Amino acid sequence: MPRPKRNALNGVVYHVLNRSNGRMPLFESPGDYRAFLSVLAEAHARVPMRTLAYSVMPNHWHLVLWPAEGRLLSEFMHWMTTTHTQRWLTAHGMVGFGHIYRGRYKSFPVESNEYYLTVSRYVVANPLRAGLVQRAEDWPWSSLYPAASAPDVVRPPIVPGPVGLPEKWLAVVNTGQPRRQLDEIRNCAARGCPYGRSPWVIRTAAALHIESTLRPRGRPRLPH
Repeated sequence: MPRPKRNALNGVVYHVLNRSNGRMPLFESPGDYRAFLSVLAEAHARVPMRTLAYSVMPNHWHLVLWPAEGRLLSEFMHWMTTTHTQRWLTAHGMVGFGHIYRGRYKSFPVESNEYYLTVSRYVVANPLRAGLVQRAEDWPWSSLYPAASAPDVVRPPIVPGPVGLPEKWLAVVNTGQPRRQLDEIRNCAARGCPYGRSPWVIRTAAALHIESTLRPRGRPRLPH
């Protein structure tokens, strides 16, 4: 049976990510990165979507998306990941190989305030944390990279988010992010739970019927 589409709320920011199957390298050459960004740009032409930030890493990628209508998130991601998989298998002579992704993409809603800025910072600072560059803006496969520096690369359009970026955004991104924020974002990515202030998180989880993502993992303790 086909899996049901995921629920998403209108006008809410989402952090979306996926990782390769078995952590195999998805992007080994500039051509691999270019091909992915081209597919991402094509997806925008097919499904209306607002992209706020992205970062493509050797075996995974992150997107910060802001769909005007919740249903568009699933449509956009389905076309993008399916098309990228097909083209990647063809380009690498591996048609019939199977899945290149670990599974369905992961996503979680983000409150449109400082939490959105925290997630955006996390996404574009990925290459810096991985030690791939000295400055985050030097990574060619991120929305932080100046498009004019590689005019031949087809990139998805980037639009302003619900909150304006700080004046010294590059300095903020290139400063190490607090461990607490990193852990919170990674937990939300793993569990699919909303990221924001507690009242907003509770309301959003209820609206999406994902209250279970807020509960502690594991079996409840038995009373003494």
